[in-house]
Amino acid sequence: MKQLLNTLYILSEDLYLSLDGENVAANRAGQVLARYPLHTLQGIVTFSYAGASPALMGACAKRQIGLAFCTPRGRFLARVTGGDAGNVLLRRAQYRIADDAAGSCAVSRAMIFGKLYNARASVARAARDHALRVDLPRLEAACRQLQDLLPQVRAETQPDRLRGLEGVGSSAYFGVFDQLILNPEEAFRFTVRSRRPPLDAVNALLSFAYSLLAQDCASALESVGLDPYVGFLHRDRPGRTSLALDLMEELRPCLADRFVLTLLNNRMVKPADFQPMESGAVLLTDDGRKAFLKAWQERKKETLTHPYLGEKLPWGMVPYLQALLLARQLRGDLDGYPPFLWK
Repeated sequence: MKQLLNTLYILSEDLYLSLDGENVAANRAGQVLARYPLHTLQGIVTFSYAGASPALMGACAKRQIGLAFCTPRGRFLARVTGGDAGNVLLRRAQYRIADDAAGSCAVSRAMIFGKLYNARASVARAARDHALRVDLPRLEAACRQLQDLLPQVRAETQPDRLRGLEGVGSSAYFGVFDQLILNPEEAFRFTVRSRRPPLDAVNALLSFAYSLLAQDCASALESVGLDPYVGFLHRDRPGRTSLALDLMEELRPCLADRFVLTLLNNRMVKPADFQPMESGAVLLTDDGRKAFLKAWQERKKETLTHPYLGEKLPWGMVPYLQALLLARQLRGDLDGYPPFLWK
């Protein structure tokens, strides 16, 4: 369990990673600054342009250690992986279902059901815990709208209409997201979700959290033998881990969004942690990313009871358990995919 939670983040833009025996070495100007034993790592995420040696890439691939490359600002670039972790029969089943509209919709609607269910739970928790500090009628109206969408999602058989219901639910959820932010700082006002690029501090936090969650989901899918690039809700696009984006949908509200709200409401980030760009984008500074990643690692170690399995596990294991359940459903061991329903 602990190994699955241990991810090494390289934040300095000029660090070069190499293999030193059974260690990953961080180098600057030809000098080794630090070494980390490979056997303790589940993943490496580097935000450096300097790159990594072929020997280290090979060692990571052989040991099934995810090695992801991102820009210094957090945009995903590439991932190094080894041989397939699963069998060809599982992936053939995945591809057949992805090519079948009815089969794809069956898996997608479970994931969208989980997303809207968890979004409603997050809004309802804010209404219950902070009734005197929020616009209670707005939150209650959003909860009712999200609740009304759930049976529609469960009954939907057309992929395009399912995406439409997801869009309606997301609009209702982000329409009251500002009420979930209790930090009074003007810099943390939220009006609308903006993606590429994020146009305010809250969107910068959300985008960074989603980037990290997508990488965790891609690694989880690879670990059970599924192809993270072939999705059911998100269709094929070169270079996009569509199935990882599918898997993370139900985890956005309860893992990524709640984490961002914790950072904001507990004042774990400050306005100085963000840098406005000439393009209008707002990005995390180096110090801001360090604070974010430290808290993200701690969040993944917190425990919960899995709603389907009934077992206690760290939050960082949730993508791996959901990937495993998805693989079992695709193999025919489960009648349907059980989404993660946060309680």
